[in-house]
Amino acid sequence: MSTPSTPTPIDDDPLGRERAHLSSSRAALRAMREDVESLDISDVTANWVNAQILGRQIEDRIRALADLSDAPLFFGRLDYLHAPGAERAEGAEGERPRPEAAGERPRPEAADQKLYIGRRHVHDGNGDPMVIDWRAPVSQPFYRASKKDPMDVGLRRRFGYTGGDLTAYEDEHLSDPEEGARTSRLLQQEIERPRVGPMRDIVATIQPEQDEIVRSGLGGTVCVQGGPGTGKTAVGLHRVAYLLYAHRERLARTGTLVIGPNRSFLHYIEQVLPALGELSVRQATVDDLVAHVEVRGADDADAAVVKGDARMAEVVRRAVYAHVTMPTEPVVVVRGSRRWRVPAYELEEMVRELLDRDIRYGAAREALPQRIAHAVLVQMERSGEAPDDRVQDAVARNSAVKAAVKAVWPPVDPAKLVLRLLTDADFLAEHAAGVLTEEEQKTIRWAKPVRSVKSARWSAADAVLIDEATDVVERTPSLGHVVLDEAQDLSPMQYRAVGRRCTTGSATVLGDLAQGTTPWATRGWAEALGHLGKPDAVIEELTAGFRVPTDVITYASRLLPHIAPGLTPVASVRENPGFFELRPVSDPAEVVAACEELLRHEGSTGLIAADTRIPVLAEALAAAGIPALSPGEETTHDTRLTLVPASLAKGLEYDYVVLDDPRAIVTAEPDERTGLRRLYVTLTRAVSGLTVTHTSPLPDQLGV
Repeated sequence: MSTPSTPTPIDDDPLGRERAHLSSSRAALRAMREDVESLDISDVTANWVNAQILGRQIEDRIRALADLSDAPLFFGRLDYLHAPGAERAEGAEGERPRPEAAGERPRPEAADQKLYIGRRHVHDGNGDPMVIDWRAPVSQPFYRASKKDPMDVGLRRRFGYTGGDLTAYEDEHLSDPEEGARTSRLLQQEIERPRVGPMRDIVATIQPEQDEIVRSGLGGTVCVQGGPGTGKTAVGLHRVAYLLYAHRERLARTGTLVIGPNRSFLHYIEQVLPALGELSVRQATVDDLVAHVEVRGADDADAAVVKGDARMAEVVRRAVYAHVTMPTEPVVVVRGSRRWRVPAYELEEMVRELLDRDIRYGAAREALPQRIAHAVLVQMERSGEAPDDRVQDAVARNSAVKAAVKAVWPPVDPAKLVLRLLTDADFLAEHAAGVLTEEEQKTIRWAKPVRSVKSARWSAADAVLIDEATDVVERTPSLGHVVLDEAQDLSPMQYRAVGRRCTTGSATVLGDLAQGTTPWATRGWAEALGHLGKPDAVIEELTAGFRVPTDVITYASRLLPHIAPGLTPVASVRENPGFFELRPVSDPAEVVAACEELLRHEGSTGLIAADTRIPVLAEALAAAGIPALSPGEETTHDTRLTLVPASLAKGLEYDYVVLDDPRAIVTAEPDERTGLRRLYVTLTRAVSGLTVTHTSPLPDQLGV
């Protein structure tokens, strides 16, 4: 860390200068916010609808301009050797960034080439940039410049903060051949900084391999395989922020979505994008996307695996189109004194042509009456009449035409269709023939009859089947970009459900094959991407661990040969080794004592245990007078201890972790492989230290 020991006349107080720039930048940001707050729209809107829309846009803009007092407004500085060209401030793929990004364009004729890099753009009263958005192309060298490729940067300066106060800086002279490469102490400190509460952004610590993924284009889908602590979730969220910056107008029209495994996880990550000024990204689980019915039941593992198999898509498709029957009677349309007859063979040609086009069931059903009406209009024209479009629409609405369409191509209720598949053995057998075995059909059939859709005890897998049927009937609207996190736990049918939401857009898929803990867990990314509808996606692998200490990830990696033998173990790049301890205990009170020891450190602590052990440990904590949160509550409480069921630990992280009874975590799962994967997840949640308490012997796979 550098603070010059010998002041020079040119720069006698560099830290003071940087603090002054921080103060000026914060003042400029306040002025930007006040400018928006002072806008008067009373005379510029034509009606109340426009006023409401414009008012909401202004409110969002005000929120986006908020200054986070405990976070640095800028975290780095680039001193360019030459003025960056204006083209470097353009958005990706030639698109212009948001309008205010024009203020980030460094002026080629400017004498001072110092650019401050921060979480958002700030300009002064003249529109000149004071802080450059980290997403701007001109900021890219902050993450990628090196001694080998300085990218026209002479000096890269990193800043250290305590809360929101600038307290240190560190320089790297990229153009000086005599200065050797070294690890940034400030960068390490920022990576290892204790965290309490929800996940935070990593704009100050993005690494070159992460930056390459973050800035990849909107047109392609990227799949990121990353072990624990490699930052794949952060990369996915920052990629959304970057795409919204570079393609804001396009994504404003088409929308963006972040999909997480559960509500606890979404609560944990929900502050990352707002902290970067992005307020419009929706977050949901797969269950939220397919919530056509109320889920009140659960499948056993065998039934869930079959229902989640991609072959079910063909069963559903067959069942939907089985409702189409070939016409046997002509359609007779009466208009005034004339009768127009469309013979059955001509109707059959229309039906077969629509089936051959392979369009959605509902779209074909809407097209059929227009086809029939057109045939009638042709007859009218041949008889000397001159009908127009209004006549064709009237014929299409004729009662005889409606009756014929209803008989040939009846409406289909997706939920009722799936209910019939699951309760009617003959109906299922007819449409699953050659697709599912008789044993598989028996596995998914409900044992008891159900009277109605509302009374059915639908499972999560059933809801996905209904979503599939819904898409066969009517196309699911597509978003511009979808981020899918913890993707390794999705079934093929769930992948299809997500893929429907980005058929004309792109996706960022994040996951770790070693952490798959469902019976249908992903076996390989190529297969999964095929189910998603993105077979040409680029697969990237992150193997550098920035979060998990060396001793912890080394210990957890003993499980890899048993759960994912083909994966590259994560290599921790942490300078601080943290600590790791195996501690035999005899009762819950000793587990609580281990938590008390860790709570003496700064930061958050998680007590992770098999789900069945949670009530016992909760009681022991209460008896000791130690308050504890549930996962997801960290965003609204100051308590530093979270009691985490092993089934909810995935994707979460804590500075310190007490992991209770690994063998209980393994045996709680339906099979050993899944149990060992669950254990791998729970072992890798610690950022600074891990204490493993155990009353029973540790699993053999953790042996030396």
